[in-house]
Amino acid sequence: MRMSNRADLPPYFGIDPAAAAARLAEPIDTARFAKAAAFAMRGRDDLSRRGYAPDGKKRLRKFSTWEICKYLIPVNVAHLRRVLKAHPDLPQGIGEGAAKRFTLEEVLVLREHFATEGAGWREYKTWRPEGLPAKVLAVANFKGGVGKTSTCAHLAMSAALDGYRVLVIDLDSQGSMTSIMGGKVADEWQTAFPLLARDFALHLEQENRIRAAAGQQELPLDETLKEALQVSPRNLIQKTHWPNIDLIGAQLNLYWAEFQIPVWRMQLRGWALWDSLGNALSEAGILDEYDIILLDTPPALGYLTINALAAADILLVPLGASFLEFDSTGRFFDMIYSTFASIEEGENRARREAGLPEIGFQWDAVRALITRFDPAQQTDLANVVQAYFGDFMTTFRQEMTAMVGQAGEQVSGIYETDYRNFNRDTYVRGRETFDRTWAEVKEVILGTWWRDLKLAETEKEG
Repeated sequence: MRMSNRADLPPYFGIDPAAAAARLAEPIDTARFAKAAAFAMRGRDDLSRRGYAPDGKKRLRKFSTWEICKYLIPVNVAHLRRVLKAHPDLPQGIGEGAAKRFTLEEVLVLREHFATEGAGWREYKTWRPEGLPAKVLAVANFKGGVGKTSTCAHLAMSAALDGYRVLVIDLDSQGSMTSIMGGKVADEWQTAFPLLARDFALHLEQENRIRAAAGQQELPLDETLKEALQVSPRNLIQKTHWPNIDLIGAQLNLYWAEFQIPVWRMQLRGWALWDSLGNALSEAGILDEYDIILLDTPPALGYLTINALAAADILLVPLGASFLEFDSTGRFFDMIYSTFASIEEGENRARREAGLPEIGFQWDAVRALITRFDPAQQTDLANVVQAYFGDFMTTFRQEMTAMVGQAGEQVSGIYETDYRNFNRDTYVRGRETFDRTWAEVKEVILGTWWRDLKLAETEKEG
């Protein structure tokens, strides 16, 4: 092969191909990725521990009297101090005077006191109707980098600050939500995977009872399915550093579900794979133990996301104010339609033949919300997105602020960040980004609960 002279080469920024080749390492084989993954894992652990205590555990910071009165309990600081002085049995916090600080557990105790003893016209506690199940919210979009996990985490924290009991289920094998919540997950048996396997195993046992009654050969139940039958969501739920947020975590092996679920479906075509997660939450009584359940999904419309969508009452779809994200979200909606319409068509064909009533998927509400918004550059496009998606959209747009960025670098939420690290006005603006998102989502939650309550009362009267 003839070697090119320098004069033969095009002047690509003065790059010498021979010198460039000399700087290359040897060709990469598959084992090199294992080394890179190991380095990344160590780096991830190191970075994530920026938000941890020296003993390796995450702890929620304490809240000042200023924060409590501004954001959590509708009383002024002077009145709170008078109440604490008059009731020494109440949590007194630590520190002196205006510098007193309280744990969230103590804040919740104070809120209960004011709800019982405070002014009757003020709402000290958030509303959740008795006798109705938790609301399940799925945060989904199949485009990565749109703020799904950040939005999901901050909604969980906002709800917890309001006093709700929250369960977060991480369905993304990257495990980012698990890291934010300080979760520890050893393998796939501590994720949602065994819940899906258990649902299939239960259907397989039911099928085998039918086969046995008909004198047919039974289908095998392997060791994985036998083990899954012993698993309940309660086995998987772990506490977090938030007193009223629990977690079912995720780790890399959860992705195996995307390969295993279609294998199970081929083995038993009558298995409604999309109902597995919803069945697990309902049968275990989880919907009665929590107020709000948040599902953080992977950036794909795979089997885990389909389960999350089918289990959800409310669908939240974060997207950025760019053409590509608008286009991708439109395609995501189209895929939801085609996927669930196909399921409905297949199921209802069989149900019609069996003389059974038809089924149909239904969500209480869907809201797309714009994240990482830059009002100086993206307002026009955001207005276009708002116009085309219409009533699917929230009105507030999450602005990207320095405070939000810094919290992300520390693997924590803005509510976990001490406002003393910022100018107070900066803190207020940064917090407003997620406070206003929560306000719109909370309005949807309360509205759907109210509608459910009225429907239940109508059915009872009828």
